[in-house]
Amino acid sequence: MLMRTDPFRELDRLAQQLMGPGTWSKPSAMPMDAYREGDEYVVAFDLPGVSADAIDIDVERNMLTVKAERRPATKADDVQMELSERPLGVFSRQIVLADSLDTEHIKADYDAGVLTLRIPIAERAKPRKISIGVGTGPKQISG
Repeated sequence: MLMRTDPFRELDRLAQQLMGPGTWSKPSAMPMDAYREGDEYVVAFDLPGVSADAIDIDVERNMLTVKAERRPATKADDVQMELSERPLGVFSRQIVLADSLDTEHIKADYDAGVLTLRIPIAERAKPRKISIGVGTGPKQISG
C-alpha cells in the first residue's frame, strides 16, 4: 500500500543521524514499521521522549507527513551534562499512500513513545462480487 519513491532513503537516514540533530528546514528521519492488518493499513513510528503536543500529522492528497520535535529537558543551572546520546531536534517522515487507502478516516494513537496510524482500505479497493445479469432471450426487430 506504500509506494517507495527513493531507493536511497535508508542511506540518507543514516547520514542524517551522523550529521547531528534535525532542524525544521532539515529534519532527521524517524524509524517506522508498516503493515496490513485486516482491512486497515498500520504505520507505527518510534518517537520516544516526544510529547504528544509536539507531533504534527498532515495529509495532502496521497502524501502523509509526520513531524515531531524532541526538545531538551529543562535542567537546573548547576547540572553538568556528562553524556548526551539521545538525539534532539526535529524528526520527519513523508510517505506516499496508495489510492486504495481512505485518507479521510485515518486514526492516530500515541502510547509509550510509539505513534500508530491506522488507515482504512477504501471500499472501492476491497474485493467485491459482480453479479451477472441474465438476458430474456432473443429479440425480434420489426421494421
